Amino acid sequence: MSSAAPHNRSQIVGSATAQGTLRYAARFQGRSAAGHFREVPGGLVLSSIGIGTYLGEPDEATDKGYAEAIVAAVEGGINVIDSAINYRFQRSERSVGAALNALAAKGFGRDEVVICTKAGFLTPDGEMPPDPNTYFAHEFLDRGVFLPEQIAAGCHCMAPKYLADQLERSLGNFGAASIDVFYLHNPETQLTEVSAPEFQKRIRDAFAFLESAVASGKIGAYGMATWNAFREDPKSPGYLSLEAMAEIATEVGGAHHHFRFVQLPFNLAMPEALTRPNQTVLGKTMPMVQAARDLGINLVTSAALLQGQLTKNLPPFVRSALNLEKESEGQGGGVKGGPQIGRGSGKPEREGASILFLLHAVCGLVRAALIQHL
Repeated sequence: MSSAAPHNRSQIVGSATAQGTLRYAARFQGRSAAGHFREVPGGLVLSSIGIGTYLGEPDEATDKGYAEAIVAAVEGGINVIDSAINYRFQRSERSVGAALNALAAKGFGRDEVVICTKAGFLTPDGEMPPDPNTYFAHEFLDRGVFLPEQIAAGCHCMAPKYLADQLERSLGNFGAASIDVFYLHNPETQLTEVSAPEFQKRIRDAFAFLESAVASGKIGAYGMATWNAFREDPKSPGYLSLEAMAEIATEVGGAHHHFRFVQLPFNLAMPEALTRPNQTVLGKTMPMVQAARDLGINLVTSAALLQGQLTKNLPPFVRSALNLEKESEGQGGGVKGGPQIGRGSGKPEREGASILFLLHAVCGLVRAALIQHL
């Protein structure tokens, strides 16, 4: 089954580079706040906030809204774009691809923008099929992409063949030759479904595939995009040790492995990454932020505004500064139909709209990149 939103046919070559992202940051010299652009290990220069593509209906209006929002974000000083193949049944990735083409026409190079996506959840193509079981059987089981026993919780797979399939689909959706950061999406979904040794084997096999994808130039680095795993109490069945994951990466890829990113929620209602000492590195207990720093892994936060919930009941002076006309404009998680910039104005963006307002209007994940540098 195909999406109403077509695949991006023309391939954009290249990937984010240290020189390109530095050139991007230079576009905003004198206009961006101090510390907004941050260099990470490897030399990439990332904006301190990014734009996500999670919520919204799988329809053409939302496709167009996301593409316009992403273009506006990059024009406004944001060069981190986050997606996942299952977001809106692959349509969010295609919206990113449309935005990349529009940005290229405006003079922005592929090497200036950091593209991140995720794989792991089973997803249809463009819309929910009438019979999902038949769709997945035909699309994956019959083609030998995965075996029934490799599916966890009825929805999740980390088998190398499945990840390879998803990577190729994502590249096609973006219309790109390479993805900068490729995450395993909520791998903790499998923690309570399989034994600990089996889970570690699946992670090891997945990391081995991802190292090969780096070697072939299809991705620049890989990581884990999680929700609970790295915030849990160590005694919880859904807990993950970052040190253990880094050890597996070292076994697979050596000391210079490419397991370089972890994404997890961090906001006023979910502060555990900073406040809960649940990780252990070299026998020392510490919060996730410190563990990531000690292990040389970059942290990227998701749900920085709790999907819009933290923008409710803003003080009048804040609402005025963000140019929000009504309460609902700050609540991205509650906007039906996806991103809308300049809502009610009939324009794709407001003159002089702030970066913060843009992110509120996008009704997706707002990424505060790299906690370790705060």
